Amino acid sequence: MIEIVSESRCVECNQCVSVCPTNVFDRVEGGVPVIARQDDCQTCFMCELYCPADALYVAPDSEEVIGITEAEAERQGLLGGYREKVGWGKGRTPVASHDYMYRLSLVAKF
Repeated sequence: MIEIVSESRCVECNQCVSVCPTNVFDRVEGGVPVIARQDDCQTCFMCELYCPADALYVAPDSEEVIGITEAEAERQGLLGGYREKVGWGKGRTPVASHDYMYRLSLVAKF
């Protein structure tokens, strides 16, 4: 479930608002989007994946709010953690590049 939108990291691009399939966020003109309907979060991680600033944290439990603070999430390296694990973002290696079949498809001539 979505837990945090970091005010210090957010670049106000509203990507999270645009990609959320359940309309969890509200856009704020000239400000950081807000989590308006947290209970509607389906824990799909789309918002965290598309956030270019790693300003979001989606907890893996879709049923319960854990109430983690931004400072604690920062300390644990959780902000943008899912995005990092799948290799999205500048300087990261996509997970698919570790897959043998993916690498094979890059060199195969069909």
